[in-house]
Amino acid sequence: MPRTTLNHSSQPMSMRVINAIADARDVDPLDLEVPLFDAINPEALDNLFQPETPCAVTFEYDGQSVTVESDGTVVVEDLQPRV
Repeated sequence: MPRTTLNHSSQPMSMRVINAIADARDVDPLDLEVPLFDAINPEALDNLFQPETPCAVTFEYDGQSVTVESDGTVVVEDLQPRV
């Protein structure tokens, strides 16, 4: 199962997620067909991950499982093989 992990701590968490999803799909972030807000509220995601606050969130985005961790790690895994 393809898996992509990115950690770009200088970006807001929502941008890290968008970049990780795009990287997993081998496309430019601007070419993603489904907006992130269809899966999760980007502003809430950014607000949830504050320094010194340990947490993790997993959600589904267009056939992929996205796990976001408080250290800035974003893991994207396919739920089913892509055709």
